[in-house]
Amino acid sequence: MEFFGDTFAGEPFQLFGKTHLMALGALSAIVIFLVYLKNNHRPKLASAFRIVAALVLIMDEIAYHMWNANIGQWTLQKMLPLHLCSVFVWLSAWMLLTRSYRIYEFAYFLGIGGALQVVLTPDIGQFNFPHFRYFQVFLSHGLIICSALYMTLVENMRPTPQSFKRVFIWLNVYMVFVYLINLLVGGNYLYLMHKPETASLLDALGPWPLYIVAGEVVATLTFVLLYLPFWVMDLKTKSGEVP
Repeated sequence: MEFFGDTFAGEPFQLFGKTHLMALGALSAIVIFLVYLKNNHRPKLASAFRIVAALVLIMDEIAYHMWNANIGQWTLQKMLPLHLCSVFVWLSAWMLLTRSYRIYEFAYFLGIGGALQVVLTPDIGQFNFPHFRYFQVFLSHGLIICSALYMTLVENMRPTPQSFKRVFIWLNVYMVFVYLINLLVGGNYLYLMHKPETASLLDALGPWPLYIVAGEVVATLTFVLLYLPFWVMDLKTKSGEVP
């Protein structure tokens, strides 16, 4: 019951403390494994990773909803799958199972960009290893990142400048849709109505609604950084072409 309960009796989670570094180390190990798969033709092993990662994402998210229902915190205002990482749990699982390039474009920019911020600065309150919430946060967000990296490294997919444009346009369309849902149910999905109660990056981006505009700037810079390796690779390819 303590593992799946609403309280935690151990030491609270500490940013970049031992348990945080342990989770980041496990994530790094998976990334190294993906690099191994890229450099070694192991189709059965790659297929096993793809399927297991998809199933873990699905089961982890279902368990998260069960946990919130168990402790009496499941509400329409908080638990609809509308936050970006909640969306990309399901999209990443479907992408892995179907090898969808269209989903990959969004998972690479939005999935990695959003989930990376969470694994580096997780907001899990008092919960720490070995509570369910600790595992849930790092499993879901870590596998969102690794799913997009798997498609990049193992399936040899890559974003393009058109991907950049599509993701930015549809992100803004989605924000309008979520804003309307917030008005309908009284929620704060994507933090479009106000900042989160706990400290976050948004605290440095000004008051509402300025932090939303500033957030778009941060998102654009994140997209640029994520696309940078491919831009450099394309430049090297062009410079090596024979006139």
